[in-house]
Order: sequence, then C-alpha cells, then structure tokens
Amino acid sequence: MIIELYHGSDHIIEQPELGKGRLKNDYGKGFYCTEERDLAREWGVSRSRDGIVNQYQLETNGLTLLDLGGNEFCVLHWLTVLLENREFDLTTPLAVEAKEYLLEHFRPAYETYDLIKGYRADDSYFSFAQDFIGGGISYRQLTRAMHLGKLGEQVVLKSEAAFARLQYRGYEVASQEEWYPKKVHRDRAARAAYFNVEKNRRQKGDLYILQILDEEMKPDDPRLR
Repeated sequence: MIIELYHGSDHIIEQPELGKGRLKNDYGKGFYCTEERDLAREWGVSRSRDGIVNQYQLETNGLTLLDLGGNEFCVLHWLTVLLENREFDLTTPLAVEAKEYLLEHFRPAYETYDLIKGYRADDSYFSFAQDFIGGGISYRQLTRAMHLGKLGEQVVLKSEAAFARLQYRGYEVASQEEWYPKKVHRDRAARAAYFNVEKNRRQKGDLYILQILDEEMKPDDPRLR
C-alpha cells in the first residue's frame, strides 16, 4: 500500500537521512511525518517565518508498523515511549515511581519496527501526560485529552528499509500569515477544552496513577481499555 506523507520544516528535504534529527523526540531519532497536509503546514510555520511542506510517497508493503492507537495498546504504552525519550519534570516520588513502573510493564519494543504511528506530543499533549504522571488527572481524563483539539498523529520512519521506500514528491510553501494563527488556535482549543471540561471534573471511580501502582495493573487489565 502506498501512503502520502508530509513533513513540515523550515527547508526543503529531498532525501531524508536515517540517524538524523533530535534524539529527545517523541519516539527517538527518526523522520517525523503526518498523513494530514494541513497539520504539516501548521507544524512547518513559526511566528516569524513561512514553512515548507515536503511531500512524499511511502510504499508500506513489507514494512513493520507499530500503531500505538491500535486495539492491542492503551494510552499508557504511548506514554511509556514518551517517558523514555522526552524530558519530564519528575519532581515528586510518585512521578519517579510511575516512570519506573511504566517502563517495566508498558514499554513496547518500538525500536524493532520500521514505522511508528501515534500521537504527537506537542506542548498540549505533553502537559496532559505530565499531569497524569504527577497524579493530577485520572486515566480517563488523560485518554479523553488525547482527542481534544484534534492535535494530530504522526508517522515516524525508523529504519533503513523505511527510508529506502520513501519517494520525494515535491514541496509547497505554507504561509506564516495563514497557518501560524491556525496552529496557535488548535493548541489553545485543546487546552481550553482540557481545563474547562476535563481537568476540573473528576468522576466517581476514576482511575489514577497511584491506584495503577498500588494494584500493580498490567496492560491486559480491562480497566485500561
């Protein structure tokens, strides 16, 4: 199957290279794309400049895909990958213990896959995850927060085989004047929904990280589905 991918940047990238990019990215080093052109437009612009949307085609037949949104995974699998690659502010013993437990029991072998598909932990998503680890929001609230604002999913190329299948199809310029306000609006909408609807509305029976630790819950626990 051939899929269309887009990469928002400040420059043209005709030949992405394996091993480049920031180490402390959501899923480690890789080439981060999206299947949604408009998201790439927003991700490519900044407050002060236009963006470049690089377009590619990827033949996925024969490639292994880790889809963190699949039925066999829960939000804690995504969070665990994030914990291993991003820098969290672990200021409490609870947060430290939570990281250790999740890494032991919820870490998928993501480094063995050619492709990873999952949430993009921009500032909004990252703050939601930080609140959950610190015990501030419940598992239900974290799961719901992942869908607020439609902040988007990303597809990450992680192997030589994936890079070899990627074909450059051209680029377009994304106007800062048009797309930066949309980028800001998307983030603000997610935060507003989170604070107004989710964060301050606890429900009876909500599951918090402390309970997950105390009961030593595992990925097959039906309460995590």
